[in-house]
Amino acid sequence: MRISLQWLKDLIEIDQTPEELGQMLTVAGFEVEEIEDRSTWADGVVIGRVLQVERHPNADKLNVCQVDIGGDEPSQIVCGASNVRSEIFVAVATLNTFLPAVDLKIKKAKLRGVESKGMICSLSELGLEKQSPGIHIFNNTDLTPGQDVRPLLGLDDVILDLSTTANRADALSMVGVAREVAALTGKTLNLPPSTPVAIESVEQTLGVEIADTDACLAYIGTAIANVTIAPSPQWLQSRLQAAGTRPINNVVDITNYVLLEWGQPLHAFDRERLALVGGDSNVTIGVRFARDEEELVTLDGQTRKLVPQNLLITANDHPVALGGVMGGENTEVHGQTQNIVLEAALFDSVVIRRSSRSQNLRSEASTRYERGVNLAEFRVACHRAIALIQEIAGGQVVEQRVSDHRPDPHARPPIKLRLDRVHQVLGQVEVDGVIRAIEQEEVERILTALGCVLNPIEANPLVWLVEVPPYRHRDLEREIDLIEEIDRLYGYDYFCSTLPQAGAPGHLSIEEASRRKIRDILRGLGLTELMQYSLVKPTDKEIVLSNPLFAEYSALRTDLITGLIETFAYNYTRNNGALNGFEIGRIFWQENGALHEGDAIGGIMGGDFRPGGLWTRSGKPQPMDWYEAKGLVESFLEGLGLKAEFQPDRQDERLHPGRTASLWLNGKRLGAFGQVHPSLRQAQDLPDEVYVFELHFPILLAAMNKEELITPHFQSYSTYPAVTRDLAFYAPLDLSVGELTKTIRNAGGKLLAEIQLFDQYQGEHVPAGQRSLAFNLAYRAAIAPLPMKTLNPITNRLGTA
Repeated sequence: MRISLQWLKDLIEIDQTPEELGQMLTVAGFEVEEIEDRSTWADGVVIGRVLQVERHPNADKLNVCQVDIGGDEPSQIVCGASNVRSEIFVAVATLNTFLPAVDLKIKKAKLRGVESKGMICSLSELGLEKQSPGIHIFNNTDLTPGQDVRPLLGLDDVILDLSTTANRADALSMVGVAREVAALTGKTLNLPPSTPVAIESVEQTLGVEIADTDACLAYIGTAIANVTIAPSPQWLQSRLQAAGTRPINNVVDITNYVLLEWGQPLHAFDRERLALVGGDSNVTIGVRFARDEEELVTLDGQTRKLVPQNLLITANDHPVALGGVMGGENTEVHGQTQNIVLEAALFDSVVIRRSSRSQNLRSEASTRYERGVNLAEFRVACHRAIALIQEIAGGQVVEQRVSDHRPDPHARPPIKLRLDRVHQVLGQVEVDGVIRAIEQEEVERILTALGCVLNPIEANPLVWLVEVPPYRHRDLEREIDLIEEIDRLYGYDYFCSTLPQAGAPGHLSIEEASRRKIRDILRGLGLTELMQYSLVKPTDKEIVLSNPLFAEYSALRTDLITGLIETFAYNYTRNNGALNGFEIGRIFWQENGALHEGDAIGGIMGGDFRPGGLWTRSGKPQPMDWYEAKGLVESFLEGLGLKAEFQPDRQDERLHPGRTASLWLNGKRLGAFGQVHPSLRQAQDLPDEVYVFELHFPILLAAMNKEELITPHFQSYSTYPAVTRDLAFYAPLDLSVGELTKTIRNAGGKLLAEIQLFDQYQGEHVPAGQRSLAFNLAYRAAIAPLPMKTLNPITNRLGTA
């Protein structure tokens, strides 16, 4: 929002410099992005009176002018404008004047052999227009040559470019900013006059019909006859230009002026064109949503295909404007317009936002409707516009139709505000070296300056019922909002900063420390960390959402393995190689009719895990085998100080039934590890052998949450060599090596340091249904060599176990 300081001074007395005012507004929450001093645009530009114009002797398109600029003698200026003539008042840039709009310093020069001492300026050269057809000619006849041109063109002004937050719709108007400055400075507000206008004659040719009163809360259609379309007065043009709006004609400029002044969008229709579009001299202005295949040419010349989200203004059911966004080209006010219909309406913010976005069209009007227009001052803005049209364009109000379905803007219940809550939230202030709490009178003064009405509760005078003014209903809704306003207007710099009495050193929780340790170990084993969506495409097992954003992500995943396999396949089919990775993520499941969620650790491995050694294998890759993959899982658990038991498992149909194991830790099922089933591998076009694992993080965390694992302790090691023994025997095929290893370890006691299977045989000389297994056992004592008399009983005990 561009704020003209001259305009603002008409609404409130300002003693501060532009810089001080900008700092005050910025601290109060309205960031001033730029302070634009327009006086520098025409410093050295004065009024000149063209006395004589002659053709340039050496150029057909140039004129030699004698111009009185208040000096002892006229200045000779060469001008190329086609509209220059004698006896006109113009803007003249004198010698040594710098024009920043065109980056030009005026110097004495010769143009085609004729000396020129200055330049007659157009508005574009003064920064007021993008393009000008010629030099600017003043209509005033009481000007004095040599007087400063800046007050006449509104260039004696300073512009504050204000950035407002989305909740402060009231700040998108000059009146709203003036109210804010009044609250900050304590000055008296001087609002522009706005009185209801009497209707001089009553006609019955205009009607208003609203199809959806939720989309359009109120509509006033005012017929004004016998207007004279002409350029606006210079003061009006200057204020629009200061706000960044291009002047068009007096009627249109007035609607834009009131929009900037009060924040209420208005629109003017040509009355005869409305009748032409509607096909009847009696026009009913309607408000409805668009129908399929309707079209409208808007004021920017674009033909827009309308959609049902677009709210329309119609004339006898024919579209003439996009309600709250932009008018239509076929009913716009033009140079020959004599009768107009002035629209003032209140539209729902959500409806206008959807309509604007559907057409990819934003305007000053839609911006204000989207943020919310003041319901209480809707008629005030309408009366202000009518009065200005009568004053400037000479019209007479002949008819007015009103459809008003607004809720009572004053009916909102008051907000309870407690002084002790103000003290609790804001703390103390320091004023003139004295630290104290905010006083009751200060709270009342600040909120009263904002336009609030405070009614103390009889039982407790330190508690108020606060009535918020209607123009602040959208951002002052709760007690904490009022406390924030007290903080903002009192001044943030006055509040004491209180640091904690004693700082506590930061630390990681057991869970977070465990997560980081798990990540470090898995990365150290050569796996890449992956992150995937918790939302997946639904199948028979997933938990389906009732309100999904997309069909592809409409269910919650129940495991990590499916996503890991799909990610592995995605990368492998795009020649990115085997993706050996892991993920720590959230999974979901149903149990006893209730939904549960928890974290899990998943991993996937496959391909050649030793690609650097291809030259030793004649360039042939060697797929990872089951034991290598199992070794990675065991290494991961050993890094955590844990050892899990592997047991055969056939529960997961996605895994190979003979190469899948469940992992058990302290009697609890930790998870599963296995090779991807051949049928799934072929369907996903995966390499020969791919392995996956998934572990329950809570069980792993509980096992890790032990003092001996959290705090490492040194354990002495034996300085004596180990004594090895080989043990071979027949075992049934259905007896796993894991169960045998567990039995041997229990029988071997503390002296048995290592167990390693080094041979397996099944065939000739081996009983049917059995296999020959050979283990290497290593014994070691910590304090002395192992004598044979100690070792032999242990070996015999193993033989009978």
